[in-house]
Amino acid sequence: MTEVLQIKGVHAGYGETVVLEDIHLQVPERGALAVLGRNGVGKTTLLATIMGHTTLHGGQILFNGQPIEHQAVYRRARSGVGYVPQAREIFPSLNVEENLLVAARPGRWTRERVHDLFPRLAERHSHMGNQLSGGEQQMLAIARALMGNPSLLLLDEPLEGLAPVVVDLLLRALERLIKEDSLAMILVEQSARLALEVTRDAIVLNRGRIAYSGPSKALQDDPEQLARLVAVH
Repeated sequence: MTEVLQIKGVHAGYGETVVLEDIHLQVPERGALAVLGRNGVGKTTLLATIMGHTTLHGGQILFNGQPIEHQAVYRRARSGVGYVPQAREIFPSLNVEENLLVAARPGRWTRERVHDLFPRLAERHSHMGNQLSGGEQQMLAIARALMGNPSLLLLDEPLEGLAPVVVDLLLRALERLIKEDSLAMILVEQSARLALEVTRDAIVLNRGRIAYSGPSKALQDDPEQLARLVAVH
């Protein structure tokens, strides 16, 4: 199986501060990886490092077999890395359609297809970004990333702070992406239970290092080990 992403011996952080140490992982085509761990262990830093927002102190990042660790952020995005940051960062002064179109690149994901994934966005197409609920903003952030037609989608705690009904809707959408689309996905999520439910593989970070790497189901089936590794939600 072709690897979309390979990270080899990465050390990274912010300036002189090293947050991640000796990270090794890989994500295959159509793969779905959960990144778990307590607060402050480096989960967000891992996604930021893949995107190029941190200082790389060593190691290699291969995307579709090509090294990208020294590429600019915009080049990584153009090559097919989609990023949904924790803060969502939609444009508040643009409406829903404008938010989608500003990120659009040719490919399988079109405005009609993201409307099919998130019908609520079609209903709210003329509303400004700052007129949307938190759940609608998260749908828009994911849809905007898809409009860039990525082959790898990075999601940083997309379920945080949302009502249970919206969490369920987003989980079903993520499951649909994994089953129906050709992209690979990395999901950072504070709720281990939810993340393990929709992913095939998982890593647990502890103090910037990988403390567990293996099948998501193995962690689901071993609550004692999961409790040792991460606070269960």
